[in-house]
Amino acid sequence: LVAAFNHEHVFLDPDPDPAASWEERNRLFHLPRSSWADYDAAAISEGGGVFPRSAKSIPLSPQVRERLGVEAEAPTPSEVARAILAAPVDLLWNGGIGTFVKASSESHAEVGDKANDALRVDGRDLRCRVVGEGGNLGFTQRGRVEYALAGGRILTDAIDNSAGVDCSDHEVNIKILLGAAVASGDLTEKQRNELLAEMTDDVARLVLRNNYRQTQALSLARIQAPSMLGVHARLVQQLEQTGRLSRELASLPSEEVMAERKAARGGLVAPELAVLLAYSKIDLYDALLDSDLPDDGYMANELVRYFPRILSERFRDRMDGHRLRRELIATYVTNSLVNRAGITFAFRLAEETGAAASDIARAYTVAREVFDLRGLWTAIEALDDEIGADVQLAMLLEGRKLVERATRWLVRARPRPLDVVAEIEVFAPGAAFLAGALPELLLGNDRASLEESARSYADAGVPQELATRVAGLSAVFSALDIVEIAAATGAPLAKVAGVYYWLGARLDLQWLRDEITALPRDNRWQTLARAALRDELYAVHSALASEALQSGPPEAEPEACVEAWYAAHGIGVERALQVLSDIRMGGLANIETLSVALREVRNLIRSSARAAIPVPSFPPGELGEPAPLPPESLRLGRS
Repeated sequence: LVAAFNHEHVFLDPDPDPAASWEERNRLFHLPRSSWADYDAAAISEGGGVFPRSAKSIPLSPQVRERLGVEAEAPTPSEVARAILAAPVDLLWNGGIGTFVKASSESHAEVGDKANDALRVDGRDLRCRVVGEGGNLGFTQRGRVEYALAGGRILTDAIDNSAGVDCSDHEVNIKILLGAAVASGDLTEKQRNELLAEMTDDVARLVLRNNYRQTQALSLARIQAPSMLGVHARLVQQLEQTGRLSRELASLPSEEVMAERKAARGGLVAPELAVLLAYSKIDLYDALLDSDLPDDGYMANELVRYFPRILSERFRDRMDGHRLRRELIATYVTNSLVNRAGITFAFRLAEETGAAASDIARAYTVAREVFDLRGLWTAIEALDDEIGADVQLAMLLEGRKLVERATRWLVRARPRPLDVVAEIEVFAPGAAFLAGALPELLLGNDRASLEESARSYADAGVPQELATRVAGLSAVFSALDIVEIAAATGAPLAKVAGVYYWLGARLDLQWLRDEITALPRDNRWQTLARAALRDELYAVHSALASEALQSGPPEAEPEACVEAWYAAHGIGVERALQVLSDIRMGGLANIETLSVALREVRNLIRSSARAAIPVPSFPPGELGEPAPLPPESLRLGRS
């Protein structure tokens, strides 16, 4: 700690001994009614000291002037406080009352905190790397945005303080649950108080975990902000149109500013993303609460996860009778979905599929369980402080892609409303099998891509098993199609998977899929067109795999089935591959060329279907000999 101020004192320690200064602050923390005046002067480095705010001026030593980056030798206490706010340090921590930072475009009168007008600085003047907000309203929202646009790291006071609110939320809901037990005589008041104390660490764990994930969601959003600007703009528009949001009051950028940032290849900054995250959660929560989702039997599991473990063990039967049961389930599902899948996840899937929020939430729950994403997230988060945060975030983004694709597939392909339990039972075993067998099932470029990605993660310090799993997340998504094919044909899952991946490698479908995924989604129509192409490609791949599976005898190996299918449709296959090659070699991948490529691949289904239709034959003389068709009728397309 190099400098601090409050309403009474200014503290300056230009070259502190971190361990010794922490011990001294800890001593004062436990000293009743202490102030900075009680700080041991011997623990302060040369040139520092504690000075009263009531002084006319504060003499600054050369050491302090260098540390704060100022030239004045005897500034006023208010000027010193301003210098502390704008000092070139790692962290600026606000733990007090008052608004100390505004935007340069705002006046002091607009801030509405006259007592601190003399101290207040602009966001663009800050030279710290990170801001932590322990107090409320220390910055105006526009001040945060100005600082963030200049490269500073800051969220909002609501995010930085949300664990306190979360803790109070848990306290209230736990007391409601235990209050019913006390009222019924199952628990005495003394036992209830002892149980509350016993749960302290467990509640802290739940609260910190929830807030860890919320901040993680913002870190992921910040990484994707430039590429997602168009989607964020559409979400803001929708929230405005429904009366949920006032762009002006929320200090979110106007359409014109959005366009300027897009031109500069920028996006929303973290304080803006924090506001959008809050509104997206509020909007989703209301939609879920207004649906039948909180009454779904499976969702009672989410209610149990909200409470400390000891309560689930001793009072599970009382949780279903909690007076805020529906609200708690809607809250838990909202937090899980937005924190894990992203700010715009529910909005985009509703935009693409027309599905209700409750259908999207059910599909998300199924996808999360089918692919054991809880286990994946836990394994990635266990690497905190062991590998680079950028590597962890990259792995989490791969998991997010999987949950999004799987959720979309379930919404489109399965009957609504989803039976969560039944869907998990259908797909989870197959997904687990394929996840373990994937490195052996993939071929050619697909296998090379998985191995290269796994090697890259391993080189960054990720354990080999986890590196391989993350590298295969894109391919394992196809488990949903593969399980469906196996169920429809009665073929063994391993054989279906072999045919599916052999066929994908033979037709280079992974490259086509990657190019479609890379298409722009700056507006709604681009998003819908991109989604339609991607979904159709998966459907085509599935249909072709079903046909190839039946191209050989039941005992045939996957490769033999694919080669038999290829031999029957070689001309069409070669044409499709030539089109893909032309697009790749010419660097021409766009919505038009990829649509043409997908049509050529889709035509292979038609050629397969035509080949499967038997040519009718009749006994001689039954209908007489057919008259030959004139050559010109063939050219004109007549039959």
